[in-house]
Amino acid sequence: MSFISTRYHLDSEARQEAFGVLLGALLQGGDCVALIGELGTGKTTTCRGIGRGLECMEPLRSPTYLLCHEVEGRHPVLHLDAYFQMRMDSLLGEGLCERFDEHRVLLVEWADRCESWWPEDRLELHLEVDVEGRELRIAALGPRSAQILHALKESAKKAGFS
Repeated sequence: MSFISTRYHLDSEARQEAFGVLLGALLQGGDCVALIGELGTGKTTTCRGIGRGLECMEPLRSPTYLLCHEVEGRHPVLHLDAYFQMRMDSLLGEGLCERFDEHRVLLVEWADRCESWWPEDRLELHLEVDVEGRELRIAALGPRSAQILHALKESAKKAGFS
């Protein structure tokens, strides 16, 4: 159950990445963003923007075959891809989840495939594509994520997102 949720319509990949920048600027160590959506809905595009907002040293790319990629930035980012659920479950069971701490920001693509591993207090970004563009629904599942979402709504309003 979420504390708060909101929706945004994004008319291009560039706007989706720009929205990610706004979100990334608000994240701190210990925050978790779970991205959920089918192929081509912009999970990696959104993560790339989040990485820019977190001032990452290199652009975030899909870690699909590596499953996990760590990038330095304002806060270290642990970027995971759970598309290959069995491989991710195995990696998490072998201790990767011990790296989820108050110093790192956790970004998880295909998060719904291994949902039980992620922190309870997280932002869930549900992405969809339709004929009019991209739909982004964000749910805050705890008190910290609710704070982030509230601040994001303010930043998005000032930046002209609706």
